[in-house]
Amino acid sequence: MPTDDWCLIITDLRKVYGRDVVANDRISLRVEPGEIYGLLGPNGAGKSTLVKQLIGLLKPTSGSIRLGPHDLVAAPAIARQLCSYLPQAQMPIDSLRCGEAIELGGLIRGGDTTRVRRRTLELLETLDLQEWRNVLGSRLSGGVRRLVGFAMVTAWPGAVVILDEPTNDVDPLRRRLLWDEVRGLADRGAAVLLVTHNVLEAEKAIDRLAIIDQGRLLAEGTPSSFKTDSHDQLRLQLMLRPGVADPDMPAFVTRTARTGHNLVAVIAEADAGPAIAWAKTLVQAGTAEEYALGATTLEDAYIRLTGQAALDGQARVS
Repeated sequence: MPTDDWCLIITDLRKVYGRDVVANDRISLRVEPGEIYGLLGPNGAGKSTLVKQLIGLLKPTSGSIRLGPHDLVAAPAIARQLCSYLPQAQMPIDSLRCGEAIELGGLIRGGDTTRVRRRTLELLETLDLQEWRNVLGSRLSGGVRRLVGFAMVTAWPGAVVILDEPTNDVDPLRRRLLWDEVRGLADRGAAVLLVTHNVLEAEKAIDRLAIIDQGRLLAEGTPSSFKTDSHDQLRLQLMLRPGVADPDMPAFVTRTARTGHNLVAVIAEADAGPAIAWAKTLVQAGTAEEYALGATTLEDAYIRLTGQAALDGQARVS
């Protein structure tokens, strides 16, 4: 696996469909070997278009993509050799046994047979997939198929590993195992690009991130840097009863977002006491079932920048 100065450098990338549909608008990013870089944004933000250009399936309207010494726009075939890609869709493995699929993934990418076989056994163990080793893909649950797809992509990883919503359908226990393996990929020198709209989960895994929306880069930095403007703020999370409308907001609430029955209100740290008292009255009145007060998160910054809650593009934000 190439390392050292093999940075993925995207410069002024622009993709326009037809005459005026701008999918990516002059995006510039740099992903270093050994880091997990999050590409976050709501559905339709332009994430998939960006990835398709990285792996040579789309040609940019303008701009450049370089990986180490290679120009990936001029040589899309090299892009597909050097970038491992886990798409959001499930891998077509119905007729393959779990272990066979993982081994085949490594061999297709040019891996040495002995080392790929050893890596397959390692992945079966680390992802807790041993019991399905000889089970056909058609008989696997969605979550197990997702893990097998991840293992197929990482049995012989490229210099860049692109993971599009890798934990979809995966149970909580194996999610933790998967994230440990993602960190291991970076520790072994890969540049990992994590594409997701699940901000809550990504915050725990990524080293740096970019938030894009409507094709534009809104902000870039570490998870902590996104919260520097919110150090004197808190988030009050209310679980409203089903069918209940948003309660009237007190003057001290600066911003709210609702996803389903979950309502998040951002308040100043100095208003913690009044906020708890207000939340208690909502519980006593039967409007809310419970509440929690804590530090602001990356999701709050995401809401501020995109106007959408992390897990629901239809969430109401004010």
